[in-house]
Amino acid sequence: QEITRQTVEWARQLGFHSINLDLIYGLPHQSYSSFADTVDTVIDISPDRLAVFNYAHVPWLKKHQNILAGEALPTPEERLSILEMTIEKLIGAGYVYIGLDHFAKPEDQLAVAQREGTLYRNFQGYSTKAGCDVYAFGLSAISQFENIYAQNLKTLKDYYVRIDEGRAATNVGYRMTADDHIRKETIMQLMCNLEVSKRRIEERFSINFDEYFRADLPKLDEFRDNGLVSVGDDAVRVIGSGILILRNIAMCFDAYLEQMMGEKPVFSKTV
Repeated sequence: QEITRQTVEWARQLGFHSINLDLIYGLPHQSYSSFADTVDTVIDISPDRLAVFNYAHVPWLKKHQNILAGEALPTPEERLSILEMTIEKLIGAGYVYIGLDHFAKPEDQLAVAQREGTLYRNFQGYSTKAGCDVYAFGLSAISQFENIYAQNLKTLKDYYVRIDEGRAATNVGYRMTADDHIRKETIMQLMCNLEVSKRRIEERFSINFDEYFRADLPKLDEFRDNGLVSVGDDAVRVIGSGILILRNIAMCFDAYLEQMMGEKPVFSKTV
């Protein structure tokens, strides 16, 4: 921790702004009390931003993770308790809970962007640069343009062959449909603003929100019944403890999730 503390201090002396620290909870043998100590230390270091990620245990994708005994990992209930404690401590220390995994001091650009309704999210997380293209370099990196996503090759050997040949390292690409754009904006509003303005979506895409999402809105019923979401004539809002499962709520508007999951797990657990 002293190395981290010193590095942050050096960055401040050199004039860096918006210094960010990443924390991972849900690691093997990690406990509520041990992570509470970590959070207290980080608060004392006082970075401008914090990303608090849930450890992604995906042994079906990363074979080396099979050496970790499943019983060494905190249970979903323990991970949720750790997250709740982290949120309470950071908010108590003056940080703003941006949503998902991110926190920022009130004067930080992320917090300002959220207050002004200009916050954006891409593959790298929350951003204040809405609408910017993302050019990605390296293994499996994903570039993002207005209508297109492109992912590089995933193995080092294949990647270097392409580079040595002077060719693009792109492996797969995807061109967004009109439906993709509508759902992307809906999910973006939820994740950035904790609500979706039905009128804003309707005006931008010339649709009737309730009619367009008639097959998706019933998926919110369980969240609404448990006081996690409110669905009104003007907006869908994340309320109360719903912010803890923001990803799950946003999944209700994901048209690809069910067909991608199938019988084989693809993604890490959200909790």
